[in-house]
Amino acid sequence: MFCLTSEVFLEVMNTGLLTLLKVVAPVLLISLIVGLVISFFQAVTQIHEQTLTFAPKILIVFLTLVFLGGWILQQIVEYAYEILTRYMALI
Repeated sequence: MFCLTSEVFLEVMNTGLLTLLKVVAPVLLISLIVGLVISFFQAVTQIHEQTLTFAPKILIVFLTLVFLGGWILQQIVEYAYEILTRYMALI
């Protein structure tokens, strides 16, 4: 019978963190790009309105989650399946 060791724990944590980064990265990158474009626009036009940055970023992040939601869910389900099948057998 296998024993849960620190190697197994570190492997689960490493896989989980990589999955988290893979899932979150597209949304954060798109939000960053939109924020930079809006900041550049504000610097050029001298318009410094708080809602000008907030509303488009919320809209773009929402649309990104709508379009990538299936892929994000698939990645999370694959990670959960791997945990349940691979590592739960060790217990």
